[in-house]
Amino acid sequence: MRYPKRIGRLSVPRRKVQLATAAMLLATTMAACGQDDGASAPKAPAAIPELTKDPLTLSFIWFEWPPAQALEAFANAEYKKERPNVTVKVKTVPNANWHDAMFTQFAAHKTDFDIAILDSQHIGEAVTNGNILDLTDFVKKNIDVKAYNPYLLAAYGQFPQAETGKRDENASLYGLPLLGDTWTMIYRKDLIGDKPPQTWDEMISAAEKCQSENPGVSGLAFHQANGSDAAAVTYNTVNGVYGGNLWDAKSRKIEGVLNDAAGQEAMDVLVNKMKPLTAKGSGNWFIDEVNAAVAQGKACIAFNWIAASGGLLDPKESTLGATREEILGKLGFATLPTQKTNLVPLGGMGMHVSAYSAEANQAEALNFMKWFEQADVQKKWAAAGGVPSRTDALQSPEFLNAGPFNKVYADSVPRMRDMWNVPEYARLVDIENTNVNAALNGAKKPKDALDDIAKEQQRVLDSSGGKGGGGL
Repeated sequence: MRYPKRIGRLSVPRRKVQLATAAMLLATTMAACGQDDGASAPKAPAAIPELTKDPLTLSFIWFEWPPAQALEAFANAEYKKERPNVTVKVKTVPNANWHDAMFTQFAAHKTDFDIAILDSQHIGEAVTNGNILDLTDFVKKNIDVKAYNPYLLAAYGQFPQAETGKRDENASLYGLPLLGDTWTMIYRKDLIGDKPPQTWDEMISAAEKCQSENPGVSGLAFHQANGSDAAAVTYNTVNGVYGGNLWDAKSRKIEGVLNDAAGQEAMDVLVNKMKPLTAKGSGNWFIDEVNAAVAQGKACIAFNWIAASGGLLDPKESTLGATREEILGKLGFATLPTQKTNLVPLGGMGMHVSAYSAEANQAEALNFMKWFEQADVQKKWAAAGGVPSRTDALQSPEFLNAGPFNKVYADSVPRMRDMWNVPEYARLVDIENTNVNAALNGAKKPKDALDDIAKEQQRVLDSSGGKGGGGL
């Protein structure tokens, strides 16, 4: 997405799955296992309660990156026109602490934020612990659900999750879309040509050729780090395009599904075909490092989240040109290549109201969400650098003309696949990150790493007693 100049930076804080304290570890484990006091999420009222006329600060919590500043600036410029007594504050934490900063407070039943911006996979954990409001009745009365691709509503708010691309209209909603996202393929038009590779195999061949013809430039740059969801999303993406599945959601079966023939082929492609085309020392790369490699002209083809790519067009951050136009003469942005399927990873986040926020703040949060999801506001959000979820906003000139990767997102929405949306998510992703990273760095054989992921993740699901739900 395109951000205002003052926040259009390249760097995004590195993510690592390390808990800062033993208390955080305890809170996270309790939440992941569904052992908190709350058994179900409290319901938000269908009608927005009377709003206060007194000064009020509406607080969000997110991780530190350009969209956080964009949201705060946008809300204080636009929402104040409707609610001049309200100041919006987007509190940020390092990405490494994002999950724990929210769920440690949730575990204490006291939050200093009113709206939690959750990753789509965090919803199950928050719902089963009663940490966020059930917005089902509120949505029915205040939100035009037909204005959205059904899967985006499901991905950013529904629990239990439906299968990819579908929403269960009878299921409960606990959030509304804030920021959409997916991967874009970034390619050097001056090195591999104006036409992007159309299949994954073509992409690998183009990267090999480019690397051999351009000493000092790696064929590929992608996420490999053992932190957050970095290595896991990379494997899951390759798994999807080669026809694999992460699990059977109905039976909660991972072992024998993830590591079937398609899953093994995907791991082989990732480790034995893609990894050799990356730079030396790239085994810990995430968003920052991939962006830096692109900006410094050291990668032929790269994959990154669209929402983190705005800084690539900043001449101050790039060696590819003195102007935005010069940079765009060398960089192209495309949807991901296909192979056996056309699946792409779903990113982005939704807004969720803290169950422990004061009543006046909960009412304001609901009012903000109703305001934010209006068609004209979503188009303004798009023009300000946001990635909206309403179909009319996604197809609007305000969005499509705001950045060279915005059409990539609009075209990718029907192709999206998410990870497991279950309360056990935090432990599942940690297992996958650790093992995929080990395979990429040569510490484990690809087959052994995938078999270990399947076995360990199955043990987590089996030990949880089948609570919660989920789907791909």
